[in-house]
Amino acid sequence: MGTDNQTWASDFILLGLSSDWDAQVSLFVLFLVMYMVTMLGNCLIVLLIRLDSRLHTPMYFFLTNLSLVDVSYATSIVPQLLAHFLAEHKAISLQSCAAQLFFSLALGGIEFVLLAVMAYDRYVAVCDPLRYSAIMHGALCAKLAITSWVSGSINSLMHTTITFQLPMCTNKFIDHIFCEILAVIRLACVDTSSNEVTIMVSSIVLLMTPLCLVLLSYIRIISTILKIQSREGRRKAFHTCASHLTVVALCYGMAIFTYIQPHSSPSVLQEKLISLFYAILTPMLNPMIYSLRNKEVKGAWKKLLWKFSGLTSKLAT
Repeated sequence: MGTDNQTWASDFILLGLSSDWDAQVSLFVLFLVMYMVTMLGNCLIVLLIRLDSRLHTPMYFFLTNLSLVDVSYATSIVPQLLAHFLAEHKAISLQSCAAQLFFSLALGGIEFVLLAVMAYDRYVAVCDPLRYSAIMHGALCAKLAITSWVSGSINSLMHTTITFQLPMCTNKFIDHIFCEILAVIRLACVDTSSNEVTIMVSSIVLLMTPLCLVLLSYIRIISTILKIQSREGRRKAFHTCASHLTVVALCYGMAIFTYIQPHSSPSVLQEKLISLFYAILTPMLNPMIYSLRNKEVKGAWKKLLWKFSGLTSKLAT
């Protein structure tokens, strides 16, 4: 095999979702609106938690981290996707591709670990409420958040380094909407079975381990809730976990479907749709889920809007 086939190209061509111009314009408008809603919703959640002292609790500290992850994840993919919808030449440089792969993979991993941390927070709140403040103190919350960010980043750095050390064939067309790891690995001109096994193993560690912790937490939570005598008490206890449980189902379900078994992974079109689900839909839905199903957040919204309307009235007079 010649040396020309052993080096990575200086840029790649992303094939995207469609080659039809009308379809691309429609998709551009749709995803631009969804991206703006995502940015607005998550930024408002962070601002609301910052401004309302009643939300200065461990649960909302972790929710702030989750919103920052969602904003960052969407931003690592969607702006380039939007630009390519309106571009004739859908190229991305080697450096940009590597950066996109790293950040998207890192932020995805961070979110999974963070959701497990949030499950532990809910476990302590429901199962040991009297010692909640003593257990979930500021130092522990900071350590758990840092662990989430560091573990996801290290996992991504390992995969990005290994992927871009593979010898590449002359093909520079990536059949995906962004530089997703499985799509990039397909460009290699060697057997990538070991890389796929590595992805599967790290997915088990970074997906299944947190998922098991989530499941164990909710088994204990449900067991505790069922022991509560009053119906209102059970409803209130379950309500504190409903938003988090919904987000867990959204995030973990598709990731396990995609990455745990690369050899029997879905079609390329399904992979693209799943990536869109993570890049746009999940980050957009998360703040809505936490806002619509959470009385404290809804109360904080009403308080903020009341203050804003009062300030507007004063300025008008």
